[in-house]
Amino acid sequence: MTSRGHRAAAARAAALCVLTTFALAACGGGSDRSTEVRQWTDDLAFRITVSPMPPTAEDIATYKVVVNDKTTGQPIETGGGRVFASNEEGAKTYDGLAKGKEVGTYYARLRFPVSGNWAMGLQFRRDSTKPLERTQDWYQTVDVPRPYNSDTTKH
Repeated sequence: MTSRGHRAAAARAAALCVLTTFALAACGGGSDRSTEVRQWTDDLAFRITVSPMPPTAEDIATYKVVVNDKTTGQPIETGGGRVFASNEEGAKTYDGLAKGKEVGTYYARLRFPVSGNWAMGLQFRRDSTKPLERTQDWYQTVDVPRPYNSDTTKH
């Protein structure tokens, strides 16, 4: 093989290695980091994940929101708020955040009535004496609903 042939083979191998790395990262390898949304307000930091990812229309999607003080990194244990969404056609959904077992973790359950792109938002206050703070909106793609009679669980 010529020197040019070796370089071309090495370039193909390097490209394959990069593509494999991206493919493995996209699979998640059990980590939520690749699908985690990070948001901030003036004094709070949020890490938001959804299960399943992506959500499916007409099914319940569970949003996990981990809240920390932006400066100290301490978890916010006595907060409250909501996750909400709307689409271009005017459909809306929302749920209040319920305190989870994990310190500084809250959960909301949303049911998206239709598939497509949804504008998502989060409002939160660190305790009942503080005003609600709102994050920037982000977008969530919602998959088409599964066909009826497509139960994937075994009885």
